[in-house]
Amino acid sequence: MSSHEIARVSIKRAIRALHKRHLLEEGAHAPAIAALARPFVAQGLEWKEKAEKLEFELAQCYRAQSRLSEQLVVEVAECRSSKAALQEKESLIVSLQNEITDARKENSKLRESAHQSAQAVDLAVSENQSLRAQLEDALQQLKEAQADNNNLIDRWMLEKMNAAEKLNEVNALYDEMMQQVRMSGIEQLARRQVDGVVRQREAGYEDFLPESVVPSSCKHVLEAHAGGCGSILFEHNSNRLLTGGQDRTVKVWDANAGILADTLRGSVGSILDIAVTHDAKFVIGASSSNNLCVWESSSGRVRHTLTGHTDKVCAVDATRCSSRNVVSAAYDHTIKVWDLHKGYCVHTIVSMSNCNALAYSSDGLTVCSGHVDGNLRMWDGVSGRLMSEVAAHSQAITSICVSRSGSMVLTSGRDNVHNMFDLRTLEVCGTLRASGSRVATNWSRSCISGDDNYVAAGSADGRVYIWSRMKTDKPASVLDGGHSSSPVLSCAWNDLGRFLASADRNGTVCIWM
Repeated sequence: MSSHEIARVSIKRAIRALHKRHLLEEGAHAPAIAALARPFVAQGLEWKEKAEKLEFELAQCYRAQSRLSEQLVVEVAECRSSKAALQEKESLIVSLQNEITDARKENSKLRESAHQSAQAVDLAVSENQSLRAQLEDALQQLKEAQADNNNLIDRWMLEKMNAAEKLNEVNALYDEMMQQVRMSGIEQLARRQVDGVVRQREAGYEDFLPESVVPSSCKHVLEAHAGGCGSILFEHNSNRLLTGGQDRTVKVWDANAGILADTLRGSVGSILDIAVTHDAKFVIGASSSNNLCVWESSSGRVRHTLTGHTDKVCAVDATRCSSRNVVSAAYDHTIKVWDLHKGYCVHTIVSMSNCNALAYSSDGLTVCSGHVDGNLRMWDGVSGRLMSEVAAHSQAITSICVSRSGSMVLTSGRDNVHNMFDLRTLEVCGTLRASGSRVATNWSRSCISGDDNYVAAGSADGRVYIWSRMKTDKPASVLDGGHSSSPVLSCAWNDLGRFLASADRNGTVCIWM
């Protein structure tokens, strides 16, 4: 039974008990009432009325009692429901208190963790501040060291310039004294000998010009330089091939065997162009670090570091008459003539347009230079005077190559045209082009064969195009397959006429024969 049903049963029992009590009281008082009624007949009506009133009041009391009982039942039910709700709330309060206790424990743990983190942050901040202080001290020391270094460099350059000026004065005095000592008869004899050699060359004396053969196949593929190879050159009358690349080295190869013979190190920049003296004693490398490195071929050590340019040195050449003079060009609008015996600059030529390529004439007295404005310029190698100038290409000149006989100069340009000029008249004596031939860079080098009969030039499509001077309308041969479509940047023909070498942007060198 539910609590409400139990309450109803209890109320009913209480009402029955009251009713029985009432009946018993009426039965107990009835005789007395009758006895009293007899003597009080006169007052019967009055008492009857009182009795009726009392009965009415009693009935009202019963009704009030009934209402109170019903209210009691309702209140008991509400009390029980309130008690149940109170128990639920007490259990909820207990669970909330447990949660509060857990939250307090978690809060205490978080506080401890936050305190530890704060201590760690404070420690990190203090360490950071100390490191910042150390960094500031290091930066200050670095600035002071850089300032000292700049001062030392300035002082060293000043001392070097002063020493160079003193040496130049001494050498000039020495040359003047030697000129005064020389006998006029010896000078005239030397002039006659030189004139005889010139006349022999002009008359077509070709005993020293072996016949070149147009190559047809790739004999060797050399992985020469990491990052690219932009300059290659054969030693005079030799099968030794020199290559310079982005890995800051110059490598010497045996072209016949295809093996590496030597590696020249010491440059702090990429090698953009190379030259070798006529006696093969010195190798000169033009560097992107604004200087030139001069190596001894026999030992491989650096003999000189020629400084003076203020931008990357992109071209260099050595005279064929002696092992003393070298000419270089840089992107600082200057061309410099160097004395390898002294290790100093002899002349500085200033040009309005940057020079991409240059070469000595066969007599070593004239410097031929190709410029960004497309002009071919001829300079006096002794005085630095501009002798002549001709518009050779509609775009920048990328290559200058003087023939071994000294009668022609080959120029290549970004207009994908290769022109041959007569050095005496500067007239075009041949124009070479092909539909697929495209010059790859501003420093792409072309070459002339040792017998002056053929011209070779690399192309951006990975091929090497060869033209004959006798038939310039189309290439005599196209060499393909050695460079895997990598742009060919440089070509060099062996003086003995046996080998043609080509180098590409990936650093691969192919030797053709």
